[in-house]
Amino acid sequence: MKYDAVIIGFGKGGKTLAGKLAKTGKSVALIEKDPNMYGGTCINVGCIPSKSLIHSAASANPYGDAAEKEKKYREAIEEKRRLTKMLRTKNYDKLASSPNITIYNGTARFAERSKIEVKTGGKSIIIEGDKIFINTGSTPRIPPISGLSTTSGIYTSAELMDLDNFPEKLTIIGGGYIGLEFASMFSGFGSDVTVIQDGETFLPREDEDIAGEIKAILEKSGVKFRLGAKIKYVDEGPKVVFEWNKQDYSLESDAVLAATGRIPNTSELNCQAAGIELTSKQAVKVDQNLRTTAENVWAMGDVTGGLQHTYISLDDSRIVWSQLSGSGNYTADSRRNVPYSVFLSTPYSRVGMNEKEAQKSGIDYITAALPVSTIPKAQVLKSTDGILKALIDKNTNKILGAMLLCAESYEVINIIKLAMDMDADYTVLRDRIFTHPTMAEALNDLFTL
Repeated sequence: MKYDAVIIGFGKGGKTLAGKLAKTGKSVALIEKDPNMYGGTCINVGCIPSKSLIHSAASANPYGDAAEKEKKYREAIEEKRRLTKMLRTKNYDKLASSPNITIYNGTARFAERSKIEVKTGGKSIIIEGDKIFINTGSTPRIPPISGLSTTSGIYTSAELMDLDNFPEKLTIIGGGYIGLEFASMFSGFGSDVTVIQDGETFLPREDEDIAGEIKAILEKSGVKFRLGAKIKYVDEGPKVVFEWNKQDYSLESDAVLAATGRIPNTSELNCQAAGIELTSKQAVKVDQNLRTTAENVWAMGDVTGGLQHTYISLDDSRIVWSQLSGSGNYTADSRRNVPYSVFLSTPYSRVGMNEKEAQKSGIDYITAALPVSTIPKAQVLKSTDGILKALIDKNTNKILGAMLLCAESYEVINIIKLAMDMDADYTVLRDRIFTHPTMAEALNDLFTL
């Protein structure tokens, strides 16, 4: 079979591009190896299920008895499963209903540049595409720790979110954003959570005051940290044996989460057959137009080794579509001020530079800061921990960046991003009329220097 376009992976970028191409009359083949992944990582094993569980954890009683915690946890898991199934079905039906889209369930690999071998249902078929798009995402990285990949009770983030039995004790290997979200989530359900990290510095990318506030909030909820620890091995129990502060420890728990990052899904693609180069980290090598080193082959999302957010995969589809639709004026170089949020019990959101980066760049800046406890809406929400912080260029009055550790920060950060995209002075947010009481109106006070 031959198609105008072959898309490998049913992720955010791939499904969006498939829909657009089909609407223009193009024939599209969309290949997905796992029927439980229609819609991509975010909907099925990433941001949507984790946020569902975080939402449920916010109403749980972490101090309840074992039966109460188990009941609330099981209800949360069932709600998560209902939600992801519903969204997965909607994503599949939306594309399957198009007469121009054919969905193949199977594993794809390049036979040559324009031909894809799909192994499905115990047989292999070859499909050909004038243009090919890779959107295979990423997979959890399992570090080479003795026993980690062979011991029972060790989970990836996707696996832990589908665990039937509530873990009274949880050990998390890795102190990055994914590990911290799970630490916050499970401590909310009432788990005894310990985070083990090899580095001495907590959240080294963030300013020390922000990192310190985040750590204090998590510790307040009962999360324990073992920073600068060296894990020796993992054994049945599961049990993590590590050295910390020059002493050996053995920590047994009901479950261990390996949260040590994600790597691009390229191992099964046979990229060399198509002349597609990979980076040293096994990501698909692309240019600013997301073109690979093979003609008429593009890549989008996590598989390119860039920022691992579903909205980046979506934006990647815009970059590709810009070329396919003829304009070609939107590239990866056009993208700026990409925000991110970490959904802790007190959410953390950031866009642009922090003080570390501004100092390294030699920029003359002004720091604005506001304790969350001074915000009326925070008092209403009974969520007064945290801080709002922003950097302003002293010479131009432009906003360099913002760090919001507060309730609803994941909404408010988009207002600051929009102001930065519009190249607005900080005074625009200082003098803007916002509704009351809201978290957004705190921007008036934050930017009053």
